[in-house]
Amino acid sequence: MRYLEKNKRIVCLALTVIMTAACLGGCKEVEKSTEIVLTTEFAEDEVFRINRKPCILPEVNVYMRTTQDQYESVFGAEIMDKEIDGDTLGNQLKDTILARLAQIKVMNLLAEDRGIELSEDETKLAQEAAEAYVSQLSEQEISDMKITKDIVAEMYGEYALANKIYEVVTKDVNPEISDDEARTITVKHILIKDYDQDLNGSRLEVSDAERFKRKAKARRILESIKGGEDFDEMAKEYSDDEQVVYSFGKGTMPEAFEKAAFNLDNDELSDIVETEYGFHIIKCVSTFDKQETDANKEKIVQERKNEAFNETYSSFVETLYSNLNEDLWNSLDFSSNPDVTTTNFFDVYNEYFK
Repeated sequence: MRYLEKNKRIVCLALTVIMTAACLGGCKEVEKSTEIVLTTEFAEDEVFRINRKPCILPEVNVYMRTTQDQYESVFGAEIMDKEIDGDTLGNQLKDTILARLAQIKVMNLLAEDRGIELSEDETKLAQEAAEAYVSQLSEQEISDMKITKDIVAEMYGEYALANKIYEVVTKDVNPEISDDEARTITVKHILIKDYDQDLNGSRLEVSDAERFKRKAKARRILESIKGGEDFDEMAKEYSDDEQVVYSFGKGTMPEAFEKAAFNLDNDELSDIVETEYGFHIIKCVSTFDKQETDANKEKIVQERKNEAFNETYSSFVETLYSNLNEDLWNSLDFSSNPDVTTTNFFDVYNEYFK
């Protein structure tokens, strides 16, 4: 069980678009989104359109094949059929891809509205990146995805412009973050869960009597540590959390856990701390981690920039309309395609747009 997820910044940042799908990389949703209008008036291979900005099938193919191969190379060929929260992972990823592509289109429309364009050098980089990406594909892969160098260059250009409009809008957002606000501490903890889990990992509540027994177990462990038992050994033997050490700042952990942890001195033990996960014993390793605190400052600045951009973005989205080619979209899936094994679309982008 992990309480702290490290979000990875991607072009979508913290925005919402035309669908209710979740964004990649831990993105948050804003309250308002563009209206979806279903229509049959589409050009060939047009998957959706936002205002006059289309997204065509080859673009979706690149994202779907890249995503599929990334997952299957790690988790195996059956991963897309795995059921998560009542739906398959494939369907969830498909919605996420639609959201991500739509986001990029909206950000490009915003850039156009603000008069922001790629420079000649940036356009050349997009073309060079497209050349590099397409050159490592087989003729079968190119055919199956229906791509050309011009299409890929346009995709890289739109991706770069989405990043550029974000930087333009947020360039003046540079808040001063104090050490106290960003302070990051490091602790060790032992967890005794106050619930069980079924074969699917869903939570199963236990009786009050059983919960009392588990709290008593946590109390005995705490007393043993106070009596001289090694914390790490006790964690290894008894903790229900595989992770023992956590470094975190304020606002990232359960409230009771965080309050207890931030009130400890170095090497000090907490009493039994109750959260939604069960009963914790916390030992403070460091009350101030300089390196992690500096990293947290950067994270907070990024969050403030995301918030500032979301204000501009959400207002702009309200002015847009969108059309989804429902028949074409519903016909797409992550069916097995051994002839297409592309995983580095975004790696190539990062090589050229450093």
